[in-house]
Amino acid sequence: MSTKNIYILGIESSCDDTSASVIYNGKVLSNVVANQEVHAKYGGVVPELASRAHQQNIVPVVQQAIEQAGITKHDLNAIAFTRGPGLMGSLLVGTSFAKSLALGLNIPLIDVNHMQAHILAHFIEEEGCKTPPFPFVCLTISGGHTQIVKITNHFEMEILGETIDDAVGEAFDKSAKILGLPYPGGPLIDKYAQLGNPKTFKFTKPKVGDLDFSFSGLKTGILYFIRKQEKENPDFIKEHLNDICASIQYTIIEILMDKLKNTVKQTDIKHIAIAGGVSANSEIRKRLTLAEKHWKWTTYIPKFEYTTDNAAMIAIAGYLKYLNGTYSDISVTAQARLKVTE
Repeated sequence: MSTKNIYILGIESSCDDTSASVIYNGKVLSNVVANQEVHAKYGGVVPELASRAHQQNIVPVVQQAIEQAGITKHDLNAIAFTRGPGLMGSLLVGTSFAKSLALGLNIPLIDVNHMQAHILAHFIEEEGCKTPPFPFVCLTISGGHTQIVKITNHFEMEILGETIDDAVGEAFDKSAKILGLPYPGGPLIDKYAQLGNPKTFKFTKPKVGDLDFSFSGLKTGILYFIRKQEKENPDFIKEHLNDICASIQYTIIEILMDKLKNTVKQTDIKHIAIAGGVSANSEIRKRLTLAEKHWKWTTYIPKFEYTTDNAAMIAIAGYLKYLNGTYSDISVTAQARLKVTE
């Protein structure tokens, strides 16, 4: 199959961001993301509102992505879209639109696993960004997932460890909620943590398997700690916000780094990547960079715009599948639950 001049349109609608991207031979020409502000006042994503907003956003977002890429829809070679995992209503909007467009243009349709796409974002051709060699290990950290995945080739992945309860992004957001910070709270904890002392308060790390994670106990521990302190001093949060955030963040990042160290010990793979929304966190980026010096790892940290949900990662996964000749049938359906290995 000719690999010259391949344009792939990627469509991402798994949660509350509507995104479209055009990739040309592995390079991003456009990556348009429409955020949904409506959820902030509810303190979390409201599925019904999310799917309605996707319906409003999808046509202008796709049109903008194609225009920014400097092409027309007739230049496209295939349409890639998020099949899952995610919110069912949101996924259906992207799936239906992608099917219709592929049918109308008479070009291949390619379904993409959202979790695989986060990992495959490392294969976007970007100046100054190195691509991991196979096999490598990826720590996938987001609002819905916390996993350590071994990647043998673009589409052969194995889960080595995962959370037995809550995801790391949820731990950040729920901790922020306990502190009275607005949604999404994870980035705010990161912001205040940079001004605080991470050793001020000590939180207990959960005891689970070598490569598995657990965050529900940590969240409960933080809640009880804050309640106890506020009984003694109602202004405790206000007076110690930076130190509390720094201590929470330090504990969470320590948990992640401990598991990565265990993974390297067990697999002897020293090529370590991160992916997913929480990989935008400044402390995990800093600690991974230090790990290159301390433990002689080679680390792969994605550009900020490819960490949170975006269509460029869907488009690159679609591009790799296109080169492989792996297309979808028009009867393909959205899947709210989907493992990274599916």
